[in-house]
Amino acid sequence: MRNFNIQDCILYEDREILVCHKPAGIAVQNARLGAADMESSLKNYLALKNPGKMLYLGVVHRLDQPVEGVLVFAKTPKAASGLTRQITAKTVTKEYLAVTAQMSDEKQGHLEDYLKKDSRTNSSSVVASKTPGAKKAVLDYWVQEEIKDERTETGKRILVKIALDTGRHHQIRVQMAHKGMPLLGDRKYNAKDLSGLPLGLCSCHLAFRHPVTGKKMEFKAAPKGEAFTGFQTL
Repeated sequence: MRNFNIQDCILYEDREILVCHKPAGIAVQNARLGAADMESSLKNYLALKNPGKMLYLGVVHRLDQPVEGVLVFAKTPKAASGLTRQITAKTVTKEYLAVTAQMSDEKQGHLEDYLKKDSRTNSSSVVASKTPGAKKAVLDYWVQEEIKDERTETGKRILVKIALDTGRHHQIRVQMAHKGMPLLGDRKYNAKDLSGLPLGLCSCHLAFRHPVTGKKMEFKAAPKGEAFTGFQTL
């Protein structure tokens, strides 16, 4: 997805923060040469809106390039500091919707694993807790709906809601695959998937306190990816 209109992605903006629905396929920052990313696109948008002014845009959290959904950016250092404090303190609500073709016996569950990132392959894996460099990863999931789909090996697609307690590298994708519920369209952690669908993962709900006013801010995004089509609960 090389061309997109950044203004169409903006859900909310004030003097301190900017909230967007990041499209799938767009990197948050440092995209390959010639490809747009959210950070540079937003900086260009702000520069055109405020010609001649010194601009600031703080990236306080990220989504993987193939993942769509809600992101908040800081427009001032004060806002960046306030948002970062909330993320560190785990007072920010982060909920996702994911799609899988595999289902465990439990309709809901609590997953605690230790993940280790391999920078050479840009991947993470579940390891023993005492492994050097391992970090604890925690999430909860709830099955929402199941529909038929002949493109998948099981003949169905399953919609799952996920609440993140930690924010590790590729956390949802790795933990769900380790649980036996790999996400559809995940080329890295679900190599057996032949559905041809794009990654079924969306950051659908983000809630936090405004870093300056303290007001409760809450944003939701409906998934636009093909893996999510047909679910009645959406």
